[in-house]
Amino acid sequence: MSTAKRRRILGIIATDRTFERTEHRGREAWLGKCLHCNAHLLVGLDGEPISRATIEHIVPQTAGGTDALENLALACARCNQGKGTRHDPHYHRDARARELVEKLLARRRERWRAPDGGDEDSDAE
Repeated sequence: MSTAKRRRILGIIATDRTFERTEHRGREAWLGKCLHCNAHLLVGLDGEPISRATIEHIVPQTAGGTDALENLALACARCNQGKGTRHDPHYHRDARARELVEKLLARRRERWRAPDGGDEDSDAE
């Protein structure tokens, strides 16, 4: 995995209050939750996923979604792939797809923490 991708994952972790440092098999790691299903996700302190954590673009890139942290979250591979297959291609013409995206954006805002570890809502709104 590229250094840039690992940095992006660490940026997401820094702004997601579900992630906390923990010990995993004798080393420290980040433990958090999938944006979709709340399954546990493990990521090394270097940003390398230990579990099947993937970067979720909440608003799909095909619909103008960006790499801004407010539009990114970590999701298990199963959930991310499912959304990408079932909903992302239909975003513009499917109200259910847009409703799912709004729900995920709201969940991301609820989980938001300032990158310095504070809890203020700074750039999430």
